[in-house]
Amino acid sequence: MTESASTSPPPAGRDRLRFDSIDFECFPNGRCHAEVVLEWKDGSRYEGHAEGTNTLQGGLRAGALATLRASEAAASGKVTLEFVGVKAVRAFDAWVTIVAVRARAGDRTYQLLGSMADVEDPTPRSAALALLDGTNRVMEMYLTHG
Repeated sequence: MTESASTSPPPAGRDRLRFDSIDFECFPNGRCHAEVVLEWKDGSRYEGHAEGTNTLQGGLRAGALATLRASEAAASGKVTLEFVGVKAVRAFDAWVTIVAVRARAGDRTYQLLGSMADVEDPTPRSAALALLDGTNRVMEMYLTHG
């Protein structure tokens, strides 16, 4: 299953990594694989891959980790990201996927949290978007301004 982003341009004045697509596959052996593609403003594309168990939690984790790896590829060593966790919770009759990440850049450490609301069940795509929600402000600082 491959899901892509809408074709709308990013908000004016913001230099953010944009979600391009996720390819998520489940296998008969109980494993899953996520491949995420992110895009930078100059058209550069970055891929990340992750495997997990074929469960709701395993799929969310694979989606978030693949996005983290694509983000680190875009950062070219300027920022390192450490996955802390992902969780889907019910709130106000909807699912919310929350991702926690620790980012390090130079001598600074950031504790980051991102979220994505889901109308239906949480998906690896929602974990990918939640990770970007949490990391993009820090990534923007170091990718744009060094």
